[in-house]
Amino acid sequence: MSRVRWKSTFVAASLAAFVVSASAQTPVSAPKNKYSPADDVKLGQEAAQQVEKELPVMHDDAINGYLNSIGRRLVEGIPPEFRHPEFRYSFTGVNLKEINAFALPGGPMFINRGMIEKAHNEGEVAGVMAHELSHVALRHGTAQQTKATPYAIGQIAGQIAGAIIGGRTGAIIGQGTPALIGTYFMKFSREYEKQADILGSRIMADAGYDPRDMANVFKTIEQESGPGGPQWMSDHPNPGNRYEYINQEAKALRVTSNVRRVTPEFQQAQAHLRGMAPAPSSEEVARNKNAGRTTGGSTGDVRPSNATIPRPDTRFTQYNEGNLFRVSVPSNWKELGSNNSVTFAPDGAYGTIGGQSIFTHGAEIGVTRNESHDLQTATGELIQSLQQSNPRLSRPSGFDRTSLGGRQALHTILSNISDATGGEERIDVTTSLMSDGSLFYVLGVAPANEFSNYGNTFTKVVRSIQLAK
Repeated sequence: MSRVRWKSTFVAASLAAFVVSASAQTPVSAPKNKYSPADDVKLGQEAAQQVEKELPVMHDDAINGYLNSIGRRLVEGIPPEFRHPEFRYSFTGVNLKEINAFALPGGPMFINRGMIEKAHNEGEVAGVMAHELSHVALRHGTAQQTKATPYAIGQIAGQIAGAIIGGRTGAIIGQGTPALIGTYFMKFSREYEKQADILGSRIMADAGYDPRDMANVFKTIEQESGPGGPQWMSDHPNPGNRYEYINQEAKALRVTSNVRRVTPEFQQAQAHLRGMAPAPSSEEVARNKNAGRTTGGSTGDVRPSNATIPRPDTRFTQYNEGNLFRVSVPSNWKELGSNNSVTFAPDGAYGTIGGQSIFTHGAEIGVTRNESHDLQTATGELIQSLQQSNPRLSRPSGFDRTSLGGRQALHTILSNISDATGGEERIDVTTSLMSDGSLFYVLGVAPANEFSNYGNTFTKVVRSIQLAK
């Protein structure tokens, strides 16, 4: 596929109709960032290559040409203080039916076909794109990584992409790099979301669109249903009063009455898509991809063993996970991966399917950002995110109160159908809030018919944890 690539240039807003009323506009400042803009470009290009391997990107000149025409308008509307001439912006369609879009550091943006099909006008498509473009201009992807344990650029490309994309595809793309990066920064904060809304409104006005169309499309997205809720809203948490403050921001911008809304190009794009076969869901794509890979015979998939997995050893070995925590696990469990991997499982209980790491027995330990600072709400958000990549995961019937590392904790047991075996499994979930408000979690996994051999072990693992903060 030949994607349109071009560098942003300084283009001053010349139309008086789009002049910003600076006195009333909400100020936006880019967060601290230890990475350079060139690092953003490197990360984005590496992650984009992985995206193109995993997602059904569209090799359709009509659709990609249309998206790039919108993208060029929006890039020219980026305020001078947030322009990075080295960024390489590109805008590519993805043949998926969900309303979703994401942009990677340094410029690559991917827009689901469902976004165009379900939009009421071009302004709504531009609204989502302006929001995503603002994340790029403000360098939110690497700004989040700045807060984490430092890693080399090559180690974090997949995890940043996985965190931004979210869901099953994001988990696949994020494989092969230190696990704590992806789990701690699973999604943008509400602060970053509001910044992207505000800057996106300004970019839209400067590009000839009405920012209120951004507010309207967010309402459309919220009405979309599916396992765990709409993916875009899960990965882009609502800062609160989003519809109201975007409309208020629009009043601070002098928007011409002749805005781009139902354009001939928009109508042609929708008509073009209607002439194509219906787009699949992301779940269908993942299922078909996995099925194709596991039947091909030369895919590199490594399924967990069908042999009997040994029971957890009564002897325990302690692991020190950097500056986050210490934990003791059965001595016959191995730490998977390298660096700060936080999955422990016995021989024969782990493997890969369709590029995604899986395990049938063992425990995963991690940290995820949350904005509520309420343990039960944060735990609910974690389970919701798990349901995106495990649609047959049950909902919790309730929580038991316990402790983890000397802190208050919640505990529940969920059921799921294993991707590896097709059989029923149990997931033992324990969560607690860390001092910075992030959510620490332990997920113990075992087949349902073996769970009686593992329940006490999971409890001992949780009790052994010592948190560093």
